[in-house]
Amino acid sequence: MGWIGEQIDSVKSMQFRQLLTQAVSLGMIVTSALIIWKGLMCITGSESPVVVVLSGSMEPGFKRGDILFLHMSKEPIRAGEIVVFNVDGREIPIVHRVIKVHEREGSGEVDVLTKGDNNFGDDRLLYAEGQMWLQRHHIMGRAVGFLPYVGWVTIIMTEQPIIKYLLIGALGLLVITSKE
Repeated sequence: MGWIGEQIDSVKSMQFRQLLTQAVSLGMIVTSALIIWKGLMCITGSESPVVVVLSGSMEPGFKRGDILFLHMSKEPIRAGEIVVFNVDGREIPIVHRVIKVHEREGSGEVDVLTKGDNNFGDDRLLYAEGQMWLQRHHIMGRAVGFLPYVGWVTIIMTEQPIIKYLLIGALGLLVITSKE
């Protein structure tokens, strides 16, 4: 029957208590990951403390597959900073540099204009229709650090979903069939 058949037989022969222990262990792993993510959100002040660069628009500074660490403080955003922002009507956040800051009189709030380092023009074509500037609520965070190439795992799993399902299945099988 082979290796898969042996694993299935192993799962069938497990006692209920053993199976329940494995399920609880898997649940604790998932819960721990969620707690760590929420903790990072609180510490960094960003709704997404870690993002993956998905395009080459910020090369040579950041390449596709780099992981960026974000932080969002109360300090005003300044030209030259690299920010991650959401655009109304788009699901995927964008990583670009602030090239111009416009301070509104009276309120002290700032509007920003962004551009990818590797792009010819500014990002106004990427913004929602009729939008000329980004406001603070569009910005998810400022880049404060990065890990090169580590995000390729995410890109590959997004572009080839079968790999994601095979990996999840293999990890689940590994947890269920591990002996104590």
